[in-house]
Amino acid sequence: MILCVGEILADLIGKTENGSLAYDRRAGGAPFNVACGVRKFGAESAFVGSVGDDLVGRFLYSFAKAHVNRVHIRVDGRRNTTLAFVELDREGDRSFCFYRKNTADVFLPAVPKRLLQRAKIVHIGSLMLSEKRGIEYAENLAKTAHGVGKLVSFDVNYREDIFPDREKAAGLYRRMLEAADVVKLSEEEYETFGRGYVAEALREKLVCVTLGAKGCMWRYRGEENTLPTLPLKPVDTTGAGDAFYAGVLFKLDALDRDMWTRETLDGVFAFANACGALTTQARGAIDALPALSEIEAALRG
Repeated sequence: MILCVGEILADLIGKTENGSLAYDRRAGGAPFNVACGVRKFGAESAFVGSVGDDLVGRFLYSFAKAHVNRVHIRVDGRRNTTLAFVELDREGDRSFCFYRKNTADVFLPAVPKRLLQRAKIVHIGSLMLSEKRGIEYAENLAKTAHGVGKLVSFDVNYREDIFPDREKAAGLYRRMLEAADVVKLSEEEYETFGRGYVAEALREKLVCVTLGAKGCMWRYRGEENTLPTLPLKPVDTTGAGDAFYAGVLFKLDALDRDMWTRETLDGVFAFANACGALTTQARGAIDALPALSEIEAALRG
């Protein structure tokens, strides 16, 4: 089982209709998207997070119960649910603006022992790192998970709207990158940290780098490879990276670490590329997730 911990929020995706800008409300949040993707692809997933006791929070709670196998969500009566406004350009690329002032997502509940014991991989989201309490929570969770023999996963998922000081954010991210076993970065994030840092400090980690339309790159213990993705024109890239990473973790859930060979990892990342590419063919991070049969058909060509 893959246990995902962190932000769950509402993506408000803008679109122009009859000269007016309207917003579609969709469930989102990077670690929550991953949990939904893992289940959609056919593995067991769990999610731990926090929402406000409001209209959006109740929507998200019900949505989570329907799309994740096991859910432990705190309903916060003092804070509102986090919102992310998303706007798309003509190529389907998105930009974000967060409504996140003293909102519920960083006030996370403790991870139940039953979920931690059941999990093989514990995946930790990054938005919590914007607050001291979130940093402490993430580091303690990684330490606890390692203490009971779990793999720890971390996605940088840098958001300038949340972390305006890139260098300060990078320092926080390094702490989690070095605490995890599997890490994901975008191409821009990879360049921010530097090839030397990744090659040396993260040598023993499985490093996943998304390259957009160019596919992805992986690095592990001195080995690396770059794999192309499916040649599809995107409609909406929201959640494509999360779908990609859900595909990675879905595949790793079925593999022991001593099976992470070059050939096996190439298969893992070819699958993940297809997950990400197919998700861009419709609007929304979760509603657009492909079924396992669609992914396998796309890989067969």
